[in-house]
Amino acid sequence: MGSRDIMVTLPLRVQAVFQDGKFVPKEPCALPEAAEVQLIVEQPNIMPPQVTDPSERQRILNEVVQRMMSQPLPSDAPKFTRDELHERR
Repeated sequence: MGSRDIMVTLPLRVQAVFQDGKFVPKEPCALPEAAEVQLIVEQPNIMPPQVTDPSERQRILNEVVQRMMSQPLPSDAPKFTRDELHERR
């Protein structure tokens, strides 16, 4: 093995947070950069919707759309570039 090779015992359990469209490990892990892994989501902290009735959900959606339409963006609002909208970190 070369000096840059890293031995990782598999399976390796890593806790992570889904943030900004990426899984971010909570602690450093001994994986080489760009290593491909398989993720299995075991216990997401996702809250189920409080409103489950389809007609009530549709009413809420219609209300949100109406509010958005009643407050359009001004024509002189700043225009963002694609790079600004998809900020790279």
